[in-house]
Amino acid sequence: MNTLFDKIWDAHIVQKVEDGPTQLYIDRLYCHEVTSPQAFAGMRSRGLKCFRPEQIFCMPDHNTPTHDQDKPIEDPISKNQVDTLAKNAADFGLTHFGMNTPKNGIIHVVGPERGLSLPGMTIVCGDSHTSTHGAMGAVAFGIGTSEVEMVMASQCILQQKPKSMRISVNGKLGKGVTAKDVALYLMSKISTSGATGFFIEYAGEVVRDMSMEGRLTLCNLSIEMGARGGFIAPDEKTFAYVKGREYAPKGEEWEKAVAYWKTLKSGEDAVFDKELNFDGADIEPMVTYGTNPGMGMGITQSIPTTEGMGEAAKASFGKSLKYMGFKPGEKLLGKKIDYVFLGACTNGRIEDFRAFASLVKGKKKAEQVVAWLVPGSWMVDAQIREEGIDKVLQEAGFEIRQPGCSACLAMNDDKVPAGKYAVSTSNRNFEGRQGPGSRTILASPLVAAAAAITGEITDPRTLM
Repeated sequence: MNTLFDKIWDAHIVQKVEDGPTQLYIDRLYCHEVTSPQAFAGMRSRGLKCFRPEQIFCMPDHNTPTHDQDKPIEDPISKNQVDTLAKNAADFGLTHFGMNTPKNGIIHVVGPERGLSLPGMTIVCGDSHTSTHGAMGAVAFGIGTSEVEMVMASQCILQQKPKSMRISVNGKLGKGVTAKDVALYLMSKISTSGATGFFIEYAGEVVRDMSMEGRLTLCNLSIEMGARGGFIAPDEKTFAYVKGREYAPKGEEWEKAVAYWKTLKSGEDAVFDKELNFDGADIEPMVTYGTNPGMGMGITQSIPTTEGMGEAAKASFGKSLKYMGFKPGEKLLGKKIDYVFLGACTNGRIEDFRAFASLVKGKKKAEQVVAWLVPGSWMVDAQIREEGIDKVLQEAGFEIRQPGCSACLAMNDDKVPAGKYAVSTSNRNFEGRQGPGSRTILASPLVAAAAAITGEITDPRTLM
C-alpha cells in the first residue's frame, strides 16, 4: 500500500525523467520579497509570462518593520525589496497582499488561515519553512530562486523524490508541554540532520490530539531536522479548520473536496523507508543551549558534557557553548535573559498569544526584559483584540507590534544586540540569526512568557 506522500506525489507527476528527476505539478506558489526578485528578473529577460498567475500569491514579510507600517520603510534595502515585490506582482498580474492590508502577514501564517493551503496540494515557496503548510495535509517544501522561476514559467518543478519517514508520538503530553516542545524534543533526539533526504509524516495520538495551530508549529520545524518537509494526514480537525475560510471550496465543491480529502491517508500496511516512535510522556518544556535547533534539552536538565564525544564533535560543541557563554554540565534554570520574542511562522498564531497571555495574566513583565510580541498576520492581530488578549498583555506591561517576520531573522529593525540573551519562539538559533553576536534560546510561548515575567529562564509549570 502507498504512503500518503506517495499518493499526493503520484497525483502530481507530469512526467518522469529516466534516471533523473520527476516533473511535478505545483498547485500553489507563494512569493515573498527576499527570494523572488531574481526569478522575476529571469522571467523578464526571457520575455516570459507566468503560466498560471491565479495560483501564485505574493506577500512581503521578512523585511517589513513591525511598527509604523503606514510610514515609508526607513531601511533602504528593506524598502527596495518590498517595493520591488509590489511592482513585480503588478507587472505579472499576480495577487499581492501588500503591507498594511488586512491580508498581509507572514506568508506561512496567512496561507493556512485564508484557506489557500489545502489538503492534497503541492505547495512551494522560496523559503525553507514552507514545510509549515504540511499541517494541512499538503506536500509543501522550500525551493531555490531558480526553481521559483521554473514554477512561475511552467507551474511545474523538477524534483528528486525524497524517501519517506514516519515519526509517531504516542501517549499524552504533560502539563505545560506544547507542540513546540515536541518538535524541539524530536530534534534533540534525531539531530538536525537525522531526517536528511526524507519527507516526514507525523502520526500517533499526540499528533492527532494537537490543534491545527500546534500541527502548523510541528510541521514548520521539520526542516530543522534536515527533512525536505513534514506533513500530517488531514482529519476532521483539518476540515473544520478549513471550512468557511476565504479561499476554501464552497457549497457542492466543498462536499466534493472533503470526500477526496478523506482518502488522503497512508494505508494500514504502508511501508516507510524509516519509522521512529516516541512517547509523549518523556517530553517536558524544552530550551536550546547551543547554536543549532537540535542542541536542546528539557528545561530542568543540564547541558550535556563532552564525555564520549569524538574530537570533531567536541570542537564544534565547544565553539557553540563558547558563543552562548554556557558551560558543559550547567543548568539553564535561573539564567538571566534580556529579550523575549513571541512570533514568527513558528509561533505567531492566535493559540500562541492565548498561551502567552494565560501565563502573564495578573503578573508584570520583568523590568529589564525587552519583549517583542509580534502577531503572524493582521488576522491574528484582529483575533487578539476581539478576545481581549491585548488588554491582558497591556496590563502586564507588554505591547503588541505589527505583523511580520520580526526578530526571527536580522532582516528588519527588530535585532537583538550582541551578547544579549533572547528567549525566542522562532525556529533557528544560529550564530547571529537574531542580530550579529545575539544569543538565542529557542522555546515555546509558555517558556517565553515565564522568562518575560521573571527575567530569567523559568519552568512555566511553576507559574501555571
